[in-house]
Amino acid sequence: MNNGAIDRSSTHTISILATNKPGVLVRLAQVFSRRGYNIDSLVVSPTQGEETSRLTITAKGDPETLEQIIKQTSKLIDVLHATDHTGENVIAKELALLKVKAPDETRTPILQICEHFKAETLDFNSESLVIQVTGSTEKLDAMVDMLTPYGIIELIRTGKILMARGKELT
Repeated sequence: MNNGAIDRSSTHTISILATNKPGVLVRLAQVFSRRGYNIDSLVVSPTQGEETSRLTITAKGDPETLEQIIKQTSKLIDVLHATDHTGENVIAKELALLKVKAPDETRTPILQICEHFKAETLDFNSESLVIQVTGSTEKLDAMVDMLTPYGIIELIRTGKILMARGKELT
C-alpha cells in the first residue's frame, strides 16, 4: 500500500443482535463514546424477523477497553448478544462505490484495474466512471490505492458485514 494506507491493525469487528426498538442505536453509541472508542463503521440491518436487528460495528482501540465495552453493551436491556469477531474465521464483506475521473487517455488502465478487482462499472460517460466493488476491507483499500492517482471524485463505503462460518452463530 502507499503512504496514504490506513492502519487497520487495531481494528475490531463487533456483531450485536438487538431488539428492533427506537433508541437502541443511541444507547449503543453512548457506550462506545463514554469509553473513548470511535466507531469507524456501523451497519444496521434487519434479521429474519422484524423484532431484531443485527449491528456490525468496526472500531479501533485497545482490546481491554473493547472487552469492557462489550460487557457494558451486553447489559443493555435491548441487546440480546454482543461478540467481538476479531481474529475469528468469519465471512466478511464490504461494498464501495467510487466515482473516478476517466478521460479517454486513462480509461483503459482504470478498466483494467476494475477487471483485476472484479469490480463492476455502473455508470460510464466521457468524464468519469462509477465503479462498484465488493470484498474484504483489504481488497477495497487496495483498489482505492490503485485508483487514487487517477483522481477519485467520490467514494462511499458501506462498512463491514460479517457472518460466522458453519454451525457457529454470528
